[in-house]
Amino acid sequence: MANNEKDACSSFTDFPEDIQVCILSFLGPPEIATLACTSKRMGSLCATDSKLWFSMCERRWGSYTRITQWAQGKNPTLSFKHLYNTLHRWENLLGFWRRSGTGIPSLLFFEWGPSFISASRVSPSASDSNSVTYGVTKTPFLWMSLSEEGHVVTYLDPDGRSDFKPEIRSELVAVDVSFMGKTHLVVEEKRVRGGACHDCGDDVVVVESGSPPEKLMAEIYQHFANPRSPGSDRSRRQRRREKERLAGRKWEPQHFVKIVNCSPTPARPLQGLWKGICGDMSLAFYLVGYDDIGGIACRRIGDPPDRFSGHAPVFWTSNATFLESPFSPEEESLYDSRVHLRPLQPGNEVLEQFPFSDSEVVNQIQQFQLSDNVVDRILHISSSYDLVVPDLAGTLNPRSAEGRIWQYRNGTFGFGFLSDNFVIDMKHIVHNGCIVDTVNSSAN
Repeated sequence: MANNEKDACSSFTDFPEDIQVCILSFLGPPEIATLACTSKRMGSLCATDSKLWFSMCERRWGSYTRITQWAQGKNPTLSFKHLYNTLHRWENLLGFWRRSGTGIPSLLFFEWGPSFISASRVSPSASDSNSVTYGVTKTPFLWMSLSEEGHVVTYLDPDGRSDFKPEIRSELVAVDVSFMGKTHLVVEEKRVRGGACHDCGDDVVVVESGSPPEKLMAEIYQHFANPRSPGSDRSRRQRRREKERLAGRKWEPQHFVKIVNCSPTPARPLQGLWKGICGDMSLAFYLVGYDDIGGIACRRIGDPPDRFSGHAPVFWTSNATFLESPFSPEEESLYDSRVHLRPLQPGNEVLEQFPFSDSEVVNQIQQFQLSDNVVDRILHISSSYDLVVPDLAGTLNPRSAEGRIWQYRNGTFGFGFLSDNFVIDMKHIVHNGCIVDTVNSSAN
């Protein structure tokens, strides 16, 4: 017993170095910096880039990306400590972002690659009335990585034609991605300036970084400045010079806002990004969000610009209290009398149980019944323009303001209004961090 006590490790420093590194890899940079000040031995261990900082990178992101490929596995100038700090900053990119303003792309999805982070334009796949699907098209848009020296390398493909292979980088646009807080970023083309080398006199091309955040904020204030204010002539000259400087760019600066809370939670089961077949038999994306007082609002994403697409909800409710089963005969009849707008699923038992006409087959419509025990809860909702623009409710929105949300037992839901005879069934866009039902892009 005494010998076992002598052989036991009396402190953390008595553990083998590999065990120490494994334990320290659970810590973050602030804790590592504090521990490094405790002793020379800990300071030396915390400074070992190829051991400790590699282990920290591998533990945090190793299941998503290949850490050794980021560092090229051979260049000592790119430290794993620098890689850790970079990936920690870029991790906030992952997920969905929506462009601020009108135009394309309206929706971006950032995800991990083997040695990079990429963004794809996400849109419903093209379909017609005879081939409606839940397919989602991903088009290459942005690629971010590090050079062997540790410099940020970011390319943009405006036409979505490539997979960012090194041999076609000359066809891409070098850009900067500037963060303005955690939920706002700006994609801006790098400025290319020509000149002569001071040492040899040869012509060189200098790539300048994008505008810093303070310059971007100054441009916003300048945009709203009174043109009659003192110094306005100089401001106009500056804007004219800036416009001339930007004339040769391939890509205009664009702002993107992060879509937070993209997935449902037990407390907020309807929250997140969803997709569903609309009344015109086209696929659309919907964003459902909860407010601070318990209300729920749903809006379409990617609508063409018009008077109401920017603010009018598809449905809204201030009371998120669900009706629980068993449901009343009125609710049973309300659900049973409607058809579901969703693609046909050959072999589905529902098709055999509820046959429908040839016209319904052509229009990709299926019918279900509440008594099938697929609906878990029911929520009352209202439509859009009745709440946002009451004076226009009678002309632009003839349907009744009252509607229902039917939450299914599998976690998805459908919604419809009392004046309509159909239900729009909502389906998840993302599962386990990946977009489902992906269709290859047909961009040339």
